[in-house]
Amino acid sequence: MALKFAVNNSLSAITSLPSGISGGALNLISTQTASASASLEFSLDDSYDSYIFKFYNIHPATDNVRFTVGFKDGDTNYDAVKTTTFHRAYHAEDDSSTALEYRTGDDLAQSTDFQRLAGGVGNANDESCSGYLHLFNPSSTIFVKHFISRIQLIEQSGFSVDNYVAGYCNTTTAIDGVSFKMSSGNIDDGIIKMYGVS
Repeated sequence: MALKFAVNNSLSAITSLPSGISGGALNLISTQTASASASLEFSLDDSYDSYIFKFYNIHPATDNVRFTVGFKDGDTNYDAVKTTTFHRAYHAEDDSSTALEYRTGDDLAQSTDFQRLAGGVGNANDESCSGYLHLFNPSSTIFVKHFISRIQLIEQSGFSVDNYVAGYCNTTTAIDGVSFKMSSGNIDDGIIKMYGVS
Protein backbone atom coordinates (compact mmCIF):
# COMPACT_ATOMS: atom_id res chain seq x y z
CA MET A 1 0.00 0.00 0.00
CA ALA A 2 1.48 3.34 -1.05
CA LEU A 3 1.64 6.16 1.47
CA LYS A 4 0.26 9.53 0.44
CA PHE A 5 1.64 12.80 1.77
CA ALA A 6 0.29 16.33 1.79
CA VAL A 7 1.99 18.45 -0.85
CA ASN A 8 1.89 21.55 1.35
CA ASN A 9 3.63 20.62 4.60
CA SER A 10 2.92 24.00 6.18
CA LEU A 11 -0.51 23.59 7.78
CA SER A 12 -0.28 27.16 9.06
CA ALA A 13 -0.90 28.27 5.47
CA ILE A 14 -4.46 26.88 5.65
CA THR A 15 -6.83 29.74 6.42
CA SER A 16 -10.22 28.11 5.81
CA LEU A 17 -11.78 24.71 5.25
CA PRO A 18 -12.40 23.62 1.67
CA SER A 19 -16.01 23.82 0.51
CA GLY A 20 -18.04 20.81 1.52
CA ILE A 21 -16.17 20.37 4.84
CA SER A 22 -17.83 21.85 7.89
CA GLY A 23 -18.56 21.26 11.54
CA GLY A 24 -16.61 20.14 14.53
CA ALA A 25 -16.00 23.57 16.02
CA LEU A 26 -16.35 24.08 19.78
CA ASN A 27 -18.14 27.31 20.59
CA LEU A 28 -17.85 28.51 24.18
CA ILE A 29 -21.35 29.46 25.33
CA SER A 30 -21.11 29.81 29.09
CA THR A 31 -18.60 29.73 31.94
CA GLN A 32 -19.70 29.34 35.54
CA THR A 33 -17.43 29.53 38.55
CA ALA A 34 -18.59 27.90 41.78
CA SER A 35 -18.26 29.73 45.07
CA ALA A 36 -20.05 27.77 47.79
CA SER A 37 -22.70 27.02 45.13
CA ALA A 38 -25.53 24.55 45.74
CA SER A 39 -25.50 23.75 42.00
CA LEU A 40 -24.37 25.04 38.62
CA GLU A 41 -27.17 25.03 36.04
CA PHE A 42 -27.09 25.52 32.28
CA SER A 43 -29.91 26.20 29.81
CA LEU A 44 -29.89 24.51 26.40
CA ASP A 45 -31.66 25.28 23.14
CA ASP A 46 -31.67 23.83 19.62
CA SER A 47 -28.71 25.93 18.39
CA TYR A 48 -26.27 22.99 18.49
CA ASP A 49 -26.33 19.26 17.72
CA SER A 50 -24.44 18.46 20.92
CA TYR A 51 -23.00 20.13 24.00
CA ILE A 52 -19.76 19.50 25.89
CA PHE A 53 -19.34 20.47 29.53
CA LYS A 54 -15.75 20.69 30.80
CA PHE A 55 -15.05 20.53 34.53
CA TYR A 56 -12.00 22.22 36.05
CA ASN A 57 -10.94 21.40 39.63
CA ILE A 58 -14.41 20.83 41.06
CA HIS A 59 -13.86 20.98 44.80
CA PRO A 60 -16.58 20.08 47.32
CA ALA A 61 -17.21 21.83 50.62
CA THR A 62 -18.05 18.46 52.23
CA ASP A 63 -15.61 15.54 52.32
CA ASN A 64 -16.32 12.23 50.57
CA VAL A 65 -19.23 13.28 48.34
CA ARG A 66 -20.42 12.54 44.81
CA PHE A 67 -20.30 14.97 41.89
CA THR A 68 -23.59 14.42 40.01
CA VAL A 69 -25.64 15.50 36.97
CA GLY A 70 -29.36 15.85 36.29
CA PHE A 71 -31.22 16.71 33.09
CA LYS A 72 -34.36 18.81 32.65
CA ASP A 73 -36.90 17.81 29.99
CA GLY A 74 -39.31 20.71 29.78
CA ASP A 75 -40.48 21.05 33.37
CA THR A 76 -38.80 22.77 36.33
CA ASN A 77 -37.04 19.70 37.76
CA TYR A 78 -33.82 18.01 36.66
CA ASP A 79 -35.47 14.59 36.74
CA ALA A 80 -35.36 13.20 33.20
CA VAL A 81 -35.46 9.37 33.34
CA LYS A 82 -32.01 7.86 32.79
CA THR A 83 -30.44 4.45 32.22
CA THR A 84 -26.66 4.43 32.67
CA THR A 85 -23.52 2.39 33.15
CA PHE A 86 -20.54 3.20 35.38
CA HIS A 87 -17.03 1.80 35.54
CA ARG A 88 -13.73 3.00 36.95
CA ALA A 89 -10.04 2.33 37.39
CA TYR A 90 -8.21 3.37 40.52
CA HIS A 91 -4.75 3.38 42.06
CA ALA A 92 -3.85 4.17 45.67
CA GLU A 93 -1.25 6.87 46.31
CA ASP A 94 0.74 4.42 48.47
CA ASP A 95 0.58 1.75 45.72
CA SER A 96 -1.31 -0.61 48.05
CA SER A 97 -4.33 -1.20 45.81
CA THR A 98 -5.42 -1.02 42.17
CA ALA A 99 -8.55 -2.12 40.33
CA LEU A 100 -10.63 -1.89 37.18
CA GLU A 101 -14.30 -2.45 37.98
CA TYR A 102 -17.89 -2.12 36.87
CA ARG A 103 -19.91 -0.43 39.63
CA THR A 104 -23.49 -1.71 39.71
CA GLY A 105 -24.35 0.54 42.65
CA ASP A 106 -23.40 3.68 40.71
CA ASP A 107 -25.44 3.14 37.56
CA LEU A 108 -29.14 3.85 37.10
CA ALA A 109 -32.00 1.85 35.57
CA GLN A 110 -34.95 4.01 34.49
CA SER A 111 -34.32 6.43 37.36
CA THR A 112 -35.05 10.12 37.90
CA ASP A 113 -32.15 10.40 40.38
CA PHE A 114 -29.08 12.50 39.61
CA GLN A 115 -26.33 10.39 38.01
CA ARG A 116 -23.03 10.06 39.85
CA LEU A 117 -20.12 11.23 37.70
CA ALA A 118 -17.47 11.01 40.44
CA GLY A 119 -17.71 9.49 43.89
CA GLY A 120 -15.79 9.96 47.11
CA VAL A 121 -14.42 13.35 46.09
CA GLY A 122 -12.34 14.74 48.94
CA ASN A 123 -12.39 18.31 50.21
CA ALA A 124 -8.72 18.62 51.17
CA ASN A 125 -6.75 21.22 49.23
CA ASP A 126 -5.14 18.55 47.03
CA GLU A 127 -8.45 16.81 46.23
CA SER A 128 -10.89 17.67 43.42
CA CYS A 129 -12.18 16.32 40.10
CA SER A 130 -11.81 17.38 36.46
CA GLY A 131 -13.18 16.00 33.21
CA TYR A 132 -16.06 16.36 30.76
CA LEU A 133 -19.59 15.35 29.83
CA HIS A 134 -20.78 15.18 26.21
CA LEU A 135 -24.56 15.34 25.58
CA PHE A 136 -25.73 14.36 22.09
CA ASN A 137 -28.69 15.84 20.20
CA PRO A 138 -30.58 17.15 23.26
CA SER A 139 -33.21 19.01 21.22
CA SER A 140 -34.43 15.89 19.38
CA THR A 141 -38.12 15.14 19.80
CA ILE A 142 -37.74 11.73 18.10
CA PHE A 143 -34.83 9.95 19.80
CA VAL A 144 -33.50 9.41 23.34
CA LYS A 145 -30.58 11.63 24.44
CA HIS A 146 -27.22 9.87 24.81
CA PHE A 147 -24.36 11.15 26.95
CA ILE A 148 -20.85 10.08 27.96
CA SER A 149 -18.57 11.36 30.71
CA ARG A 150 -15.01 10.83 31.86
CA ILE A 151 -13.67 12.30 35.09
CA GLN A 152 -10.36 12.03 36.93
CA LEU A 153 -10.49 12.65 40.67
CA ILE A 154 -8.59 12.35 43.89
CA GLU A 155 -10.73 10.53 46.42
CA GLN A 156 -10.82 11.46 50.08
CA SER A 157 -8.97 8.22 50.91
CA GLY A 158 -5.96 9.00 48.71
CA PHE A 159 -6.88 7.22 45.47
CA SER A 160 -6.46 8.45 41.91
CA VAL A 161 -9.68 7.41 40.16
CA ASP A 162 -10.64 7.46 36.47
CA ASN A 163 -14.45 7.28 36.12
CA TYR A 164 -16.37 6.44 32.94
CA VAL A 165 -20.13 7.01 32.75
CA ALA A 166 -22.42 6.55 29.76
CA GLY A 167 -26.14 6.38 29.30
CA TYR A 168 -29.22 8.01 27.91
CA CYS A 169 -32.17 10.11 28.98
CA ASN A 170 -35.11 7.93 28.04
CA THR A 171 -37.34 10.66 26.70
CA THR A 172 -38.33 12.02 23.29
CA THR A 173 -38.90 15.43 24.87
CA ALA A 174 -36.07 17.91 24.32
CA ILE A 175 -33.54 18.30 27.13
CA ASP A 176 -33.46 22.03 27.89
CA GLY A 177 -31.34 22.16 31.03
CA VAL A 178 -28.45 20.46 32.82
CA SER A 179 -27.59 20.74 36.52
CA PHE A 180 -24.40 19.75 38.32
CA LYS A 181 -24.24 19.42 42.10
CA MET A 182 -22.68 17.49 44.96
CA SER A 183 -24.64 14.71 46.66
CA SER A 184 -24.29 16.67 49.90
CA GLY A 185 -23.13 20.20 50.60
CA ASN A 186 -22.00 22.85 48.14
CA ILE A 187 -19.53 23.02 45.29
CA ASP A 188 -16.88 25.02 47.14
CA ASP A 189 -14.85 25.97 44.08
CA GLY A 190 -14.32 25.01 40.43
CA ILE A 191 -15.23 26.02 36.90
CA ILE A 192 -17.63 24.46 34.39
CA LYS A 193 -17.56 25.60 30.77
CA MET A 194 -20.34 24.73 28.31
CA TYR A 195 -19.52 24.43 24.61
CA GLY A 196 -21.84 23.99 21.66
CA VAL A 197 -20.54 21.68 18.93
CA SER A 198 -21.37 22.89 15.43
